Amino acid sequence: MIKTIIFDFGDVFINLDKPATERELLKLGLPKITDEMYQYAFQYEKGLISTEDFTAYYCELFPEISKLALENAWNAIILDFPDHRLKFIESLSSSKTYQLILLSNTNELHIKKVIKNMGIDRYKRFQNCFDKFYLSHEIHCRKPDSEIYKYVIEKNNLVAQECLFIDDTIENTVAASSIGLYSWNNNPATEDVVNLFTIKKELF
Repeated sequence: MIKTIIFDFGDVFINLDKPATERELLKLGLPKITDEMYQYAFQYEKGLISTEDFTAYYCELFPEISKLALENAWNAIILDFPDHRLKFIESLSSSKTYQLILLSNTNELHIKKVIKNMGIDRYKRFQNCFDKFYLSHEIHCRKPDSEIYKYVIEKNNLVAQECLFIDDTIENTVAASSIGLYSWNNNPATEDVVNLFTIKKELF
């Protein structure tokens, strides 16, 4: 029996344009995105690097690119938050049927952009739907590393087999399943989280 639902944020609730950041950076003149850049981004996503150091790293590599242009390219991935999804999670929260947890790989620049796009009132409405609200840069670990799932389970005294984890990235759901959580690798192109109880009805 599912008692806790753990939700991802991007491409579950908020729409993303995942290729946008690389596309916009290449437009600014970056020849390519290297493995080193990806690793640096992962460290930033874990909150192990400050926003100032993160932007300085790229501005030093590419001095012809302004800090503002870099931040705009970095945030190009963030799109809209459809209102029907906010209403869905508010209704689910109001029912008090399940413990609700948000678990998102994100960073300071992205979450600031999310709040700007949503507006602080809508963001607070969303945040208040959850019993716990975990952002990777605040807890210093990220999906799909197993430590992040273990962190959530231990902090909340959860039983893995009583949890459903929802994420659009297959690596993340595979990792969650490997430690015993039920998982739904939802496809944002064909599925919507608001249809959770129809698509995954066998779990409820």
